[in-house]
Amino acid sequence: MGWGLVGPGLRQSRCSSPSLVVSQGVDEGPDGLRLISDIIHEKLGIEMSVLMGANIANEVAEEKFCETTIGCKNAQHGRTLKELMQTPNFRVTVVEEADTVEICGALKNVVAVGAGFCDGLGYGDNTKAAVIRLGLMEMIAFAKVFCKGSVTATTFLESCGVADLITTCYGGRNRKVAEAFVKTGKSIEQLEKEMLNGQKLQGPPTSAELHRILKSKNLVEKFPLFTAVYRICYEGKPVTDVIKCLQNHPEHM
Repeated sequence: MGWGLVGPGLRQSRCSSPSLVVSQGVDEGPDGLRLISDIIHEKLGIEMSVLMGANIANEVAEEKFCETTIGCKNAQHGRTLKELMQTPNFRVTVVEEADTVEICGALKNVVAVGAGFCDGLGYGDNTKAAVIRLGLMEMIAFAKVFCKGSVTATTFLESCGVADLITTCYGGRNRKVAEAFVKTGKSIEQLEKEMLNGQKLQGPPTSAELHRILKSKNLVEKFPLFTAVYRICYEGKPVTDVIKCLQNHPEHM
């Protein structure tokens, strides 16, 4: 049985099954949301699974212990992928809700930008905890609106969900660049070039895609944190708007 990886810098082999997406992001489609796995399936006609989790690359490379989540709708493929990927220090959990797993991987980067803005403004861990919690609530709400299949709370308790969200909001590139954005006054694009050594920033462009999707469905006001990140990054709104968003979030009403 052949298998392939699809992600930044990885060559995808034309194989029947199973194949694995490790890229993060979303696109706008005719029904609202179009996932990266959907695009690959449309182009290549192969069934895709996804891998997402609290997996900061340099720590994985150093073989420090971590967990990950594979979203796979085919149970046999899931078992094969787990056997191929799992090591003593890289533990794999397989779940059926592949769309939810993939959405978690994309949306947590937007939340991390919000966390970085708060860090740049000098707010503490209490505020960041609120960003994480409210961001998670928006991630769950978004998945429930746009996922084709079932969306259960247990998937958000896997590594792809709350664990990856926490890791990204404390140690990820989106948080670091967002903090620098506040402190330096430089543009997101300039900081990406200066700080990431060729890597790309996922949070801001994902927030732009989310805004287009939510606007097309008249749902912008129901996702204030996602919207605040987009407007700060692309519409020149003041960074302090992220604090106003937290203060007036509908979860508090």
